[in-house]
Amino acid sequence: MSIDGVLGHIRNGARKLPAGRFAGPIVLVVLVLLPVYAAMSADGYVLSFATRMLIWAIAAVSLNLIVGYGGMPSFGHAAFFGIGGYAVGVMSFYGIDNGYLQWSVALVVSALMALVIGALSLRSRGFYFIMITLAFAQLFYYVAQSAYAYGGDDGMTVARHSRFGDWIDLGSRTQMYYLCFGLLVIVLYATDMIVRSRFGRVLRGSASNDRRMQAIGFPTFRYRLTAFVISGAVAGLCGALFVNDILFVSPSMMSWIRSGDLFAMVIIGGSGSMFGPLFGAIAILGLEELLTPWTEYWRLIFAPILIALVMGSPLGINGLLNRRGDAHDRH
Repeated sequence: MSIDGVLGHIRNGARKLPAGRFAGPIVLVVLVLLPVYAAMSADGYVLSFATRMLIWAIAAVSLNLIVGYGGMPSFGHAAFFGIGGYAVGVMSFYGIDNGYLQWSVALVVSALMALVIGALSLRSRGFYFIMITLAFAQLFYYVAQSAYAYGGDDGMTVARHSRFGDWIDLGSRTQMYYLCFGLLVIVLYATDMIVRSRFGRVLRGSASNDRRMQAIGFPTFRYRLTAFVISGAVAGLCGALFVNDILFVSPSMMSWIRSGDLFAMVIIGGSGSMFGPLFGAIAILGLEELLTPWTEYWRLIFAPILIALVMGSPLGINGLLNRRGDAHDRH
């Protein structure tokens, strides 16, 4: 698909803010009850998989803020994901396992890097913006690869989970799951509030016609940069969650493939919608889980499915659900 085509999907998706009727809340209810099913069926793997899915869904929601609403198609979002992960991993390497400190550093460092990258990349648009964000992500990827003290290309095992005293035990699969679920709900709600605020209206207006917004007096660069920093900070928090989930950190967290996965989650789920990134994360990780046992080249099967979905529903899964809901209402 051409760059213009991708940007067209982003702009079209940004016009449709509500999620698909009751599908989003229903998915959240199912996710709340999932640990109960896991306990009754004694299937620990389903909870492990769902935890990973929630973490990627939060990261996709953060990307949706700048892609779906801000018209900023970043292809380097995995850089912030990896920075947050390495913040936890490196501090653990030196014996610092205080979760409040680890996660604060992950958020702050990710936000600072997003500020630097955004200040430079947001001076461009379209294809140039994509390439600049991708270049920065690859820069961090190769820096992590050359950090031999922390495992280099092989990555590094993290000795212990982040510790939060008696508040929560991240070693407990159920507690880790509900922490991720709670953060997903908070991020979904916060993003929705941001989009509906004056800040969000300016952000969406800038995505639609930046020159016009500047002409009527809005400093759109500052609005877009602020959104970029918020998005990067949340992605860094997801990196901290991911490392605590698998107790391992590696440069692959920052690879362009991970950025592409996040971008695909937003587009497939429905850019510019509240629950779209969640739908996209479920669809992509679910298909990966189903296809991986059959072949390691599962992406060759996934690609035609992606093309068919984008061609059949440019607004993604969220748009498809809305369309079916509207058809049902007419009947």
